Amino acid sequence: MNLTKQNSIKSLIEIFLVSTRLGLTSFGGPTAHLGYFYEEYVRRRKWMDEKSYADLVALCQFLPGPSSSQVGIGIGIMRAGIVGGITSFIGFTFPSVVALIIFALLVTGFDVGNAGWIHGLKIVAVAIVVHAIIGMAKSLTPDRKRKAIAIFALLATLLWQTAFSQVGVILITACIGYFLLKPMNDGTGGHSSRIPVSKRVGWFCLLLFVGLLVALPLLKEATGSYWVAMFDSFYRSGSFVFGGGHVVLPLLEKEFVPTGWMSEEAFLAGYGVTQAVPGPLFTFAAYIGTVMNGWQGGLVATIAIFLPAFLLIIGALPFWDQLRNNPKITGAIMGVNAGVIGILIAALYTPIWTSSILEAKDFGLAVILYSMLAYWKLPPWIVVFTGAVAGGVLL
Repeated sequence: MNLTKQNSIKSLIEIFLVSTRLGLTSFGGPTAHLGYFYEEYVRRRKWMDEKSYADLVALCQFLPGPSSSQVGIGIGIMRAGIVGGITSFIGFTFPSVVALIIFALLVTGFDVGNAGWIHGLKIVAVAIVVHAIIGMAKSLTPDRKRKAIAIFALLATLLWQTAFSQVGVILITACIGYFLLKPMNDGTGGHSSRIPVSKRVGWFCLLLFVGLLVALPLLKEATGSYWVAMFDSFYRSGSFVFGGGHVVLPLLEKEFVPTGWMSEEAFLAGYGVTQAVPGPLFTFAAYIGTVMNGWQGGLVATIAIFLPAFLLIIGALPFWDQLRNNPKITGAIMGVNAGVIGILIAALYTPIWTSSILEAKDFGLAVILYSMLAYWKLPPWIVVFTGAVAGGVLL
């Protein structure tokens, strides 16, 4: 075995071990994950400089999908190519996927609809989404124009209840941002980064991303396959999420609850438990897939919902220097980010609030759980545990 191959294998092992440790310990959601990555990859290991890390974070905020997972994938690519990106993803995602598959297998044997602890987890979801909205709104809707865009997105999402409402709102807010919003000039000028992915590979991944969006629904209709339909639903959900893992909630709810593939109680219980495990929120898909079709369904769902993130980050990396220096494109993504706040508020109202806050004691528990997160700064797993216990005892 030559020296180059030995170094490559050593780098992959190192990436896997470091990302797995982060996957076991990174609680707190996407923003916290980015902080963990910065401490580990930039300050401690110096795998990249601060400017390159900031550029990568900006790219992943620009793209749809789970931003923190895409940053982890991007770091792996920078370190050891596309295989390094896959290795980084597996390490960071595997712990929470296993935990949620096990939880889903346990839940399917019980009547979750009438369990008090399940109702407690539904109230946990209320507290966590409120906390996420308030935190995101401070940075994504700081001015009147973006607040107005958020209000438009909220009203449109609530009043326009169709299968295309989420996508439509995202496209409209992107157009509004493109024409009306202007990014602040940070004075850095046109910075360029070394990208270890060719433009040919980038184009292939972008075309494959679009091709699957078109082909999967057609294949579902042509074959009538349950597995193709399932893969299509998760793939589309992963393709249209701007703003982080919390936004995937309404997309997945509309895909799987009204169709009868799973109950609303089971859906929201899984969402609550997802907050208690480390790693990316998109692993919620592993829980849903397992409830639907066992552990095999959990693995298929995980691959399907993360595949768009892979294709987009690999596809966009070679073109990022051109995109991020275009103020019109930056304005469009500012508009989308503002629209995300409206979509989140709509999701907070229905299905989360309307199915969880049924009487005064539910509201009281939600206030306590929110205070634990926002004011006492307790870890999410403690909040989830408290909600489940309080639900089992009091509700």
